[in-house]
Amino acid sequence: MPNALTFETDRLVLRPHVRDDFDDTLAMWSDPDVTRFINGKPSTREEVWARLLRYIGHWTLLGFGFWVVREKATGRFLGEVGFADFHRDIEPSHDGLPEIGWALARHAHGQGFATEAVQGALRWSDTEWPGRETVCIVAPENMASLRVAAKCGFVERTRTSYKTQPIIVLRRNAGDA
Repeated sequence: MPNALTFETDRLVLRPHVRDDFDDTLAMWSDPDVTRFINGKPSTREEVWARLLRYIGHWTLLGFGFWVVREKATGRFLGEVGFADFHRDIEPSHDGLPEIGWALARHAHGQGFATEAVQGALRWSDTEWPGRETVCIVAPENMASLRVAAKCGFVERTRTSYKTQPIIVLRRNAGDA
């Protein structure tokens, strides 16, 4: 499965997760700088293991999921980007719509990698799901992710809360930006 779903952008290689990605994934998700706008606290080893299984399960069950993002020139782990159907308890519901998400390791912040990875994932989705809307959720104070979303064609749909935290739900029609 990983080779068939691997693709490249100018500077990046994106591929589905494998077991050997656990240590890099753990390092990223246990960094408080990475998690401050996502769940507000570093993830435990157990939580990251469950996350890795969820990523792999998405590909197996739904035919889409998250990719590991690595720098093409060095192979260095940069982060993760992809689509999920988390069945979030959120109003208004966006169940059934692919929800894109991204997270980058601290050393990859501020270099345009997130925008490049998200744009690559969206090119994949535009081919896989022509004309299909995608959504993302972003904490209102996460200005970096709001900029990435805007550069990638997402526009605000609504403001609501998720797990008692305020969020902005953004949407994008296939082919936008």
